[in-house]
Amino acid sequence: MGVQIVGYDAIDGGLLVSDGTGVEYVALGPGTDLTYRLGERHCAGVVTDDGHRPCDADDAPHCPQHTSTWVCARCTGTCLKDEMDCFDDHAVYLAAFAPDTFKVGVTKEWRLETRLREQGADRGAHVRTVENGRVAREIESELATEIPDRVRVPTKRAGLGQSVDGAAWRALLEDFDPIETFAFDYGLGLSDRPVAETLATGTVRGTKGRLLVLDHAGSVYAVDLRGLVGYEVREGGTDRQLQSSLGAFG
Repeated sequence: MGVQIVGYDAIDGGLLVSDGTGVEYVALGPGTDLTYRLGERHCAGVVTDDGHRPCDADDAPHCPQHTSTWVCARCTGTCLKDEMDCFDDHAVYLAAFAPDTFKVGVTKEWRLETRLREQGADRGAHVRTVENGRVAREIESELATEIPDRVRVPTKRAGLGQSVDGAAWRALLEDFDPIETFAFDYGLGLSDRPVAETLATGTVRGTKGRLLVLDHAGSVYAVDLRGLVGYEVREGGTDRQLQSSLGAFG
């Protein structure tokens, strides 16, 4: 096996690339030129403190053996672990994604801003602080009957280049007394929605959560970083025919 994309960083923007043993971090800062050509895709194996253990299974980005399930993501206040261990203070928050998609979520209080950024939120509001994750999940579950608790990547991608509906966001917050609010600018400088594509060739504009925005051949593309995981790559840039920005909104 050659070089494979085995992971990504949704906080600072980066790819994890492995030659089958060691792991290299490829930062995706604005202005970075990527020249990867995508090849075959299969399981990305597992990244450990000691490096990378590859896997040849066809499933991508991970086969069942290498798919980890975070049980806390499914918790609604009844602990799914053998022993509850979420005793840190937790924040209940609301997040806005342009133009008018909102969600409720919970996270450890100390990583609230990080959590909002790794989801690519445009706005955020810290609405409650509670003593542990169990109570936070109970509140989230109650609020989720009215406010979604997840937003899919295609929805986030559709909002690229748009602004948050301020009136709708303020109306949502009227039922709460926010402890703190956040507004994020990812510096993408978009005037139109980028074309959805899976590629790793172009000049990086930036990242917004899992979304990588690239300029390539006169068009702007939005790539789901998770969609790159598992691909074997080589230098040289893509040789595929890609849809251009001009035909994206017809």
